[in-house]
Amino acid sequence: MTGFSSSAQTMSLVAFTVVATITLLLCVMTGPDRDDLDEFYTGYGSLSPMRNGLAIAGDYISAATVLGTSGVIALFGYDGVVLALSTALSLMLLMFLLAEPLRNAGRFTMGDALARRMPGRAVRATACAATLAALLPLMLVQLAGTGDLLAFILGFSSPGLKTGCIIGLGVLMISYAAIGGMKGTALIQILKIVMLLGSGAVIALLILARFDWSLGSLFGQAARGSGAGPAFLSSGLQFAGGPNPRLDMISSELTVVLGGACLPHITMRMYTAGSARQVRRSMSWAVPAVALFVLIITIVGFGATALIGRDAVGAADPQGNTAYLLGSRAAFGADVSTAETFLFTTVTSAIFLTVLASVAGMILACANSLAHDVFAHNGGELSPRREMTLARASAAAVGVPAILLATLVQHHSLQPLVTLSFCLGASALAPALVYSLFWRRYTRAGLMCTLIGGTLGTLVLMTGTNLVSGSPISAFPDHDFTWFPFTTTGIASIPLGFALGWLGTVASGRGKAQEQRRQYEAVEGWILAGAVRRGR
Repeated sequence: MTGFSSSAQTMSLVAFTVVATITLLLCVMTGPDRDDLDEFYTGYGSLSPMRNGLAIAGDYISAATVLGTSGVIALFGYDGVVLALSTALSLMLLMFLLAEPLRNAGRFTMGDALARRMPGRAVRATACAATLAALLPLMLVQLAGTGDLLAFILGFSSPGLKTGCIIGLGVLMISYAAIGGMKGTALIQILKIVMLLGSGAVIALLILARFDWSLGSLFGQAARGSGAGPAFLSSGLQFAGGPNPRLDMISSELTVVLGGACLPHITMRMYTAGSARQVRRSMSWAVPAVALFVLIITIVGFGATALIGRDAVGAADPQGNTAYLLGSRAAFGADVSTAETFLFTTVTSAIFLTVLASVAGMILACANSLAHDVFAHNGGELSPRREMTLARASAAAVGVPAILLATLVQHHSLQPLVTLSFCLGASALAPALVYSLFWRRYTRAGLMCTLIGGTLGTLVLMTGTNLVSGSPISAFPDHDFTWFPFTTTGIASIPLGFALGWLGTVASGRGKAQEQRRQYEAVEGWILAGAVRRGR
């Protein structure tokens, strides 16, 4: 399937084994002591700005970005590039608007940031539920996609082997989160981003060399290979079948920008910086790294269409998830040398590590929230060792159901789950964070309306999109119960989340609003300027 011999596939399998072994050893070696919560949750903020920035970039570039976004570029051209740029813009939004206030307001989890001015078990439990709701679909996508990824690389098609891959890798990811904690997963993210950028840059240069170093020639050949002609290099191709393609595209990009910046496994990285200055310096490393990778997947995605054609990309995977691998393989030409085989093995290993690191980070974010926001604040005071034990057990409590669900959804379209995660991040978490960090009058009722109402509204709207039914790539392609005219819910659910927060605050009454204003002003210096890092 990849065009390589069985010996090359064996090399990839050996490389995967080596990568898994080394990364697990790194987690064991850097794992925290059994009673050291700060080390488990934040790694003591001991990472340098460069390493922390690379870890943030590693969390940001998930397997959905590497495989899914490059596939959209290969299949839809310009629309995929805008999607990739939205990913970089999302990180810039986090950098300039949310990063420092988040670091100052929180300690370990998003629940800490929200409870800074509204303490209480209900707020923390709701924040934990929102964290699980936003990250579980994304975990399922990457776990379920693991079987197909390994099948494509190694050339097997047995459903049993695919399911075995999901289970085995899922257990490995749980081990990363439970053993390594924040520092261990950070090191894996750093290794992953270095491998991705290094191997991807070489592949991009090889593709450009095939077109005499001319981006114009590359784009022109990609347009011809797409079968869509000039439309491939114009906006709207991805949503051409919908009633409002331009609005659909705006909704999609807005969802990526807001949702990507506020997903909990991203925001938790803000707490690993020792100061506001280190947050700024960390983000100044993360943004260029993500921007460079956007450039890489743009070249590789267009290269796949230019060199093998859009039909071949769609035949390998209707959603284009193998486009990055196909583009990498096509960059070598017909005859592949030993050095090129080794480079392709590095590419596949980097993608394999991306899946491992991404899901491990999400499991860690969910486990931290479950242990710290629910169990540790459930009325009784827990010892550090007890909370640490609960955090590690929570990794299994989150990971095991995710593995089981991933084995059930692996034969369905996974795009609705990716979209759902970003929609929940944009519609529930983004309004809650923006209001909590910057609006003085925001009340507890407003916060609960934002989180609960934004989540429920997104789930209801999602059932009516063409990603759930009514299209060949939907979760239920044989049924059609679409009633919402857009592919993503963002154009309706994002305003809904903000509106519900405002309505909940207004409904609380003037007295509650003034009380919250006083409470906010008491911590405003800490949140916005980092005047004091208050522990709790």
